[in-house]
Amino acid sequence: MPLGGIRALTVRRTLPHRDRSFVGAWCFVDHYGPVDVDPDGSGGMDVPPHPHTGLQTVSWLFAGHIEHRDSAGVLGQVLPGEVNLMTAGDGIAHSEVSVAGPSVLHGVQLWVALPDESRSGEREFEHYAPDPVDLPAGSGTALVFLGSLEGIAASPVHTYTPLLGAQLDLVAGARLELSVDPGFEHGLLVDTGSVTFEGRPLGPADLGCVDEGRDRLVLEVGDDPARVVLLGGTPFEEEIVMWWNFVGRSHDEVAAAREQWEAGSDRFGTVDGYEGEVSRIPAPPLPGVRLKSRGRRGRR
Repeated sequence: MPLGGIRALTVRRTLPHRDRSFVGAWCFVDHYGPVDVDPDGSGGMDVPPHPHTGLQTVSWLFAGHIEHRDSAGVLGQVLPGEVNLMTAGDGIAHSEVSVAGPSVLHGVQLWVALPDESRSGEREFEHYAPDPVDLPAGSGTALVFLGSLEGIAASPVHTYTPLLGAQLDLVAGARLELSVDPGFEHGLLVDTGSVTFEGRPLGPADLGCVDEGRDRLVLEVGDDPARVVLLGGTPFEEEIVMWWNFVGRSHDEVAAAREQWEAGSDRFGTVDGYEGEVSRIPAPPLPGVRLKSRGRRGRR
């Protein structure tokens, strides 16, 4: 999928999928890179100001450097191993641009659907740099950026539903048993290497998902070291309408947000300091049919 405007970055969109819309409240998983970045920062990510509603964005890098600007006045830096979480609430706009220096850009962009009682709140932004912690039996290390891994580490970042997000760097040939919350669904995104996850083999860019009910997860690493992202959360029981950059509850709600963005509404504010070939990304036209809601198992 192309991400951004006229200089779009190609990403691998593993969630939503026709068979699964969520892992917990995680509703969107983009996996990109590694891509080469020119010395001036070009060739990487250049996403002009664009809107969001009803969600949180979670930015996580393996390599590179991205500058984040938003209409709440935040100027933030996205760096490897440090999480940036932006809460859109009722409406926000932001831009994301590669910074000169690093020669490679590589990471994931994740979205979390906000529950109905929290989705019209204020704009927020949090940054956290977790320390690496050892995994059991010398199997590798973890960076826990959201939620907690039992007995291993916990993140102070606030979420509106129970969530887990962690990068696991695993040694070749390791067998890892993780104690997890049995009330969580879990997903494992493989970045590098190969991993057998709960008996199923996964390779680079695969996303393996399991339902709630397990109190442990078993990962077996192949002949090379592996890097994976473990996601989890309690089942998200609400149905949503997700289109372009908006998460709502009905076609009419999303259509209204699109119209307000195109009209320059104060709902989304302005992003100061972005310098690009275009000042904002225009919304695409709505499809010629009414947008349908999606729940845990796909579209209605």
